[in-house]
Amino acid sequence: MTFRGMATVSYFAADWAAARDWYTQVTGMEPYFLRDGYAEWRLGDHQAELGLIDARYRTPGTPTGPVGAVLYWHVDDLPKTLDRLVELGATVHEPPQDRGEGFVTATVLDPFGNLLGIMHNPHYLDMLGGS
Repeated sequence: MTFRGMATVSYFAADWAAARDWYTQVTGMEPYFLRDGYAEWRLGDHQAELGLIDARYRTPGTPTGPVGAVLYWHVDDLPKTLDRLVELGATVHEPPQDRGEGFVTATVLDPFGNLLGIMHNPHYLDMLGGS
């Protein structure tokens, strides 16, 4: 078994239309795939997929709120990105944490209750050849 890379991260929202508009603002682009109750964006250097799903499609019994794994998106300027997310209505969940050796993380709750991680990650930059 080999994990080849993150393929899709999915967020749920009870107000799906508002969440779709919010993520369109956050990403600066329209979804590349859109149908009622589902939207997808391809983001970043490896075109990772962010899926937004109407909460009515959540599997019964799935916990809600900030639980489970946190997916961190690499950002070049963490303070600026965090400020922008808060400006757009996110709430700081964990303020910036210096993890040492150039690694800095933070998490926010989007306006729909999803945990969104951002990270400045030197290993990510090394993988891209120092970009």
